[in-house]
Order: sequence, then C-alpha cells, then structure tokens
Amino acid sequence: MGNLIKVLGKDLENCPHFFLDFENAQPTEAETAVWNQVSAVLEEAHGILAELQSYNGAGQEIREAIQNPNDLQLQEKAWNAVCPLVAKLKRFYEFSLRLENALRSLLEALTSPPYAPMQHLEREQALAKQFAEILHFTLSFDELKMTNPAIQNDFSYYRRTISRNRLNNQQLEAENEVNNEMANRMSLFYAEATPMLKTLSNATTKFVSENKTLPIEDTTDCLSTMACVCRVMLETPEYRCRFTNTDTMLFCMRVMVGVIILYDHVHPVGAFAKTSKIDVRTLYYLLCSPRLHIFAQCCIYLITVILWDNSKKKQ
Repeated sequence: MGNLIKVLGKDLENCPHFFLDFENAQPTEAETAVWNQVSAVLEEAHGILAELQSYNGAGQEIREAIQNPNDLQLQEKAWNAVCPLVAKLKRFYEFSLRLENALRSLLEALTSPPYAPMQHLEREQALAKQFAEILHFTLSFDELKMTNPAIQNDFSYYRRTISRNRLNNQQLEAENEVNNEMANRMSLFYAEATPMLKTLSNATTKFVSENKTLPIEDTTDCLSTMACVCRVMLETPEYRCRFTNTDTMLFCMRVMVGVIILYDHVHPVGAFAKTSKIDVRTLYYLLCSPRLHIFAQCCIYLITVILWDNSKKKQ
C-alpha cells in the first residue's frame, strides 16, 4: 500500500499546475480564426456519433441473399439495404479527413513560437479544449466501431457485389457515389481496429515530418503537457471540485489516454520508455483508482493503449 501511495505521488510537483477549463473556455481574439475553423468540424461530431450508435447493419438481408443466391428479389433487397449504409460509412470516412485537417490547424496553433507548449495550453484554452474534444470524439467513435462488426460485414458485402457485377459487365448506380478508388480508401480505414485514432496518429506524424523547422519536442511536449494537466486536475481535489459536470472526469480520462497514444506514435522512443515525459505507470494507477468509480470504462481505454503499443512494436 505504501508503494502504491509512493507511485501515485511521483513527480506530481513537477507537473504543470493550472486548471484547463474543458467546460467553459471561450476563444480570445487571437484564437478566433482557428477556433471557428475547428468548430465547424466539431459541430458535426455529435451527429456522427449518434448515427454510428444507431447503426444496426443489414445482417439479416445479407444472410438471406447469401443463402439464396438465385433469388433475385432477395439479392435486390440486400443491395437496397446495404447502399444507404455504405453512403453513411462514406460520410464517416470523409468526416475523418476533415477532422485530420482540424487537428493539423490546432497543432500549428499550439506549437508555434515564441511560446512553449505549456504557455500555449494555458493561454489558448479554447483551442486546447477543441483539441481535447477531438480526442474525446475519436475514442468514442472507435469504441463504437470496435463493438459493431456489422460495419465491416456490410462494406465487405458491398464490395463483393460490386466486383461480381463488374465481372458480368454490369455497373450499379451506387458506384457513382462510392467508386473503386473511394472504396479502396474506405476499406483501409475500416480495416483498422481504431480508424479515427489511426487517422489522428498519422496526421500528427505527418505534421511533424512536414514541419522541419519545428523541433519534434514542441509537438511531443504539447501532448505530454496535456496528459500531465489532465492528471493534475484529476488528482487535485481543488481542481476536481471546479467541474460542474460529472462527465468531465471521464472526458479528462479519455483525453489523457488519447494524448498518450499520440505521444507514443510520434515520439522516437515512445511513451513507455523510462525517459518518456509521460509517467504511464502513474497514470495507469490513477485511471484504476476506485475513487474514480469508472474502472470498467478505463479498462477499455487502457487496453487500447496497450494494443496500440504492441502493434507498433511489431511493425
């Protein structure tokens, strides 16, 4: 028990101590341009999650069509059921591209000189809040996607049907909306266990590689500082009591896990090295602390971190 207390108290005094207002932060004049651009994307996020949550798939129609390959009526019924679902999956994929651009805009704003990452996060809290909202949406989207096998089943059936008709020199009207090139990109996207997280990780890595004049430490420090700030707010009673919404604690945890994964993907030695600026072991004990009352949800996110790290090591 003494060791646990020692671990939880490790280096907390070295973390940045300021309250990041995830609930009420408003943009300053300097933040407005980027904030408006990102806000236009985030306005769609709730609708995307609602659509994904209500996604039931066309499993019954597909099974009947496969079991009765000579029944044209059942084939048509399955096709008519799948097409609007594929159109919905296309919208999800296209939203991921807009989210990627929004993330790049935020990274540019939060890492630009002359301020250090910690100064950016403290001064530009509205942008930091939007960055957190993107991470929160990303983990929420991927959690829903991972638990819904109908998504890949529907899209696989769609692609098989398109290929079969192409061999028979037939072209279906739906191909005009999702052509072969788009279908290939969507297939790669949905093949990922966590497609939105993969998109953000690739976007962050691309941002670092394209901005040669910007030290990689500026980006990784932005991520590690965000993780530390979330940790401090969760562990410090005077900060926790300022949350007016009970969901804000879970929001902080999702954000903390999201930045750890991004940090691990971008940093040359990763988040799990001893030299990492993120104390992953401490954060693990924090997330599993009984006083936070949401152990089950945290396990989902921790497992995501571990799987992501393991998959990266195998590459």
